[in-house]
Amino acid sequence: MDETGEDPQPKPPHADQPPHPPHGAHGRVPTRRERWEAFKESPFLPALVLVFILAAAAGLFAGSYTYSMANPTPRHVPAAVVGAHDSARGRAFVDGMEEALDATLALTSYDTYAEARESVDEQRAFAILDVHGTGRVTLAVSGASGASVAQLLADAGQSVGRQVGLPVTVRDVNPMQPGDPRGLAIFYISLAAVIIGFVGAIQLSVHARSLNPLERIAFTAAYALLGAFAIAAVVDWWLGAVDLPFVESWLILALTMFASGMVFTMFNTLFGRWAMLPTWGLMVLLGNPSSGGAVSWPLLPSPLGHIGQWLPPGASVNAQHTAVYFGGHQHAFPFLVLGAWALLSCGVFWFWRHRHPGGRPAAPAHAAA
Repeated sequence: MDETGEDPQPKPPHADQPPHPPHGAHGRVPTRRERWEAFKESPFLPALVLVFILAAAAGLFAGSYTYSMANPTPRHVPAAVVGAHDSARGRAFVDGMEEALDATLALTSYDTYAEARESVDEQRAFAILDVHGTGRVTLAVSGASGASVAQLLADAGQSVGRQVGLPVTVRDVNPMQPGDPRGLAIFYISLAAVIIGFVGAIQLSVHARSLNPLERIAFTAAYALLGAFAIAAVVDWWLGAVDLPFVESWLILALTMFASGMVFTMFNTLFGRWAMLPTWGLMVLLGNPSSGGAVSWPLLPSPLGHIGQWLPPGASVNAQHTAVYFGGHQHAFPFLVLGAWALLSCGVFWFWRHRHPGGRPAAPAHAAA
């Protein structure tokens, strides 16, 4: 017993002995190479890489949209011209317009106003300059061709007319719909189709990973059709923002969403878990700012205005814009672009489907009885 009259607690064996020194590799300080190998196998390396990728993506995202849209400036504006534009006063007006716009008016002469109007409906011209022999000018702009371009032309026309002493009448021969005065609704519905298109493909890869290639393509088409219907129904039937030619707009959105989803699937086949990088770069950083939806292509930096027409977002905006505002003058080009991206993506995915993450192993054949 101790001094308190209680039995002391028994000590564990070897309690008074110093601990044994560590044995073997467990007591050795890992080398720098071993620490690097362990770091590469841990979740910290991809997390660290993502930190830098997301920071760069944030800057590029802000930069691409600011570069394209913050200060739209005309550079090359196609216009139709009729009347006495070669007269001294007509030439002075055209020169004054180019100086005021700080851009080149690419003028195409037409014998009649009807021919000039046809060029506007075919989206070959953004305005019509009608220089009358009586010494006045009618400037016919087309808001539906580009609200921002039409506003610039109208403001410049009035100012230049005062400078050269010509009365100028400005009228909008194809105005925007009242619910979409700036023409942004078409950009937004196309943007929704692009974003939801590749986000849907990402979700299929996460939550329906075991889908086989043909099943994945089928489900991509299914959510594209249903999602496009929802977009068109909300914007037209529910909000009434734009009066859409419903079936045509629905199918354009569906093709856009399908192409966007299959683009991600293609990149997922080629690059695995990093597929979001080329998808985001192609569709969001490059495609959406250059689509001409928020800022008409004559106001975009020249390379973007040309590149955007060949990418899914730009093709979608072009097809949708023509369907809504220039019915009967639809062009095949944007559909060919969307179809080409969809076919290319499906082809790459199908050819290298063995590399795509997911799928199900083939069921073993039953042994013969």
